[in-house]
Amino acid sequence: MSPSDDTEGRILAVQRRIRWTAYFAPIIFLFHVAEEAPGFVEWFNSLVARGITQSLFLSVNVTAFIITIMISGMLTTIYERTIAVLMLAWLGFLMLANAVFHLVGTLAHARYSPGLVTAMILYLPYFGWFFWLAVRHLRIPLIMACASTLLGSAPMVIHGYLIVFRGDRLF
Repeated sequence: MSPSDDTEGRILAVQRRIRWTAYFAPIIFLFHVAEEAPGFVEWFNSLVARGITQSLFLSVNVTAFIITIMISGMLTTIYERTIAVLMLAWLGFLMLANAVFHLVGTLAHARYSPGLVTAMILYLPYFGWFFWLAVRHLRIPLIMACASTLLGSAPMVIHGYLIVFRGDRLF
């Protein structure tokens, strides 16, 4: 076995690991929405005067699911670092900032925010796992991974702050 065969084998193993990781994102998202769906609209509307409907909740989540499938699908088929950076931004918004929102909402209002459990046990570990894979195996510079995550999460952080502390919403 030549050194290039060994290198090629490692590259294929990393690609396989990234692909499998990307496949999990839409599945984890569905588990989260399943936890949220029965009570999130009521919880949200108890905090925000400009409430939402169950129909709006569902349409927002269908859109997020489609985006998650598209980005995950691109990463599994095209396998480029730029797509992994895009996925870090998206997961920063969808999973990391959303998990923080559910945790802060629960603590600030001393009552369960529907979605908290899956955000803590699925979203945070999954995001950390993908972040680590992107930096370690795809060799995305740490500063780029952090910047992408922060930029991606910013709208959800602002939205969550408005909901939890101002009784308003960004979108």
